[in-house]
Amino acid sequence: MIGLLSGKLIDKDFSSCLLDVNGVGFEVLIPLSTFDVLPLNEEKVTLHIHTAVREDAITLFGFASRDEKKLFQQLINVSGVGGKLALNVLSAMPAANFCAAIASGDVKSLSRINGVGKRTAERLIVELKGKLENLDPAAAPPTGNSDAADAAAALEQLGYRKDAVNKTINALVAELPPNECTVENLIRAALMRLNF
Repeated sequence: MIGLLSGKLIDKDFSSCLLDVNGVGFEVLIPLSTFDVLPLNEEKVTLHIHTAVREDAITLFGFASRDEKKLFQQLINVSGVGGKLALNVLSAMPAANFCAAIASGDVKSLSRINGVGKRTAERLIVELKGKLENLDPAAAPPTGNSDAADAAAALEQLGYRKDAVNKTINALVAELPPNECTVENLIRAALMRLNF
């Protein structure tokens, strides 16, 4: 089974990307949250992979963080939820919000996700409640952006907690335009948030 792919990003769209790993092109299905952190084409990227094998196909699902992959795997273990629906869930709302909706039993929010009706939302809550506490996707290390990783490393050297640094840097990368995500800008903005 393929668990991790690291290679050059050849092409990407909102639901998939193509990775060149030593001359072999792998098509990987991804959620929007992973698309948002992918680098520019021709740059190196590492994705956590879930491999789904069926009689007629081998499908690769890719994620920017290990926790996002774990959440995906929890989702597909729910009866009636396949890989495509699990990707819809991860694309429709941030993973932290999804975990909060499960914990609070928020059927209404979950029902708004494309492909998830009231019954599926209720099933998700029943089968996942209590299984997602140790997942905090927002605290995953920044991926796909070397400036973000460098900024996170610098802030950790200054003595800030790793999980707080990763949450802050990931939030800034999601909010700022790509051309403003330099090491200096990220450190400056993160320091302002971490000190208040």
